[in-house]
Amino acid sequence: MWIVFECPSCHGQNVTEVGGETIALRCSACEWERPVAEEHRAASEPADCVVCGCGDLWRQKDFPQRLGILMVGTGALVSTIFWWYMMPAWAIGVLLLFALLDGVLYTLMPDVLVCYRCHARHRHTPLNGRHERFSLETHERYRQEEIRLEEMGRKPEIRNSNSEV
Repeated sequence: MWIVFECPSCHGQNVTEVGGETIALRCSACEWERPVAEEHRAASEPADCVVCGCGDLWRQKDFPQRLGILMVGTGALVSTIFWWYMMPAWAIGVLLLFALLDGVLYTLMPDVLVCYRCHARHRHTPLNGRHERFSLETHERYRQEEIRLEEMGRKPEIRNSNSEV
């Protein structure tokens, strides 16, 4: 499994492979490190985040969001140009082509697990359906927790997943 995460200490971006012999996650820029539990070394879907230990993860398609927005914008622009030149068949054809491309990409792209607390992305891990899609309620709970911690002057760092603030 590959993990893309932001270091809780220096906020640098890191990409780390976690396998059977990995004993700790380390930041490439500072001295931060966290031991990797035995269950995370196995080639199975993680129950909790490897970086922060949070038990709330959600699934999403592993596709760059900016590229998706660029595709939608391009389709809308090209279709609008065809409408301007009064070519409705071509305008609708462009929209249908982009919709078909979107459907194909949605089918082919693998899922990735994302942590609600630290936003670490767990890639290339087998998924058996343990984790659901994005929940706005859960996201808002973690967002409010982060705001409360910042107001108290504490950093939202690695904590036990069962602790409440």
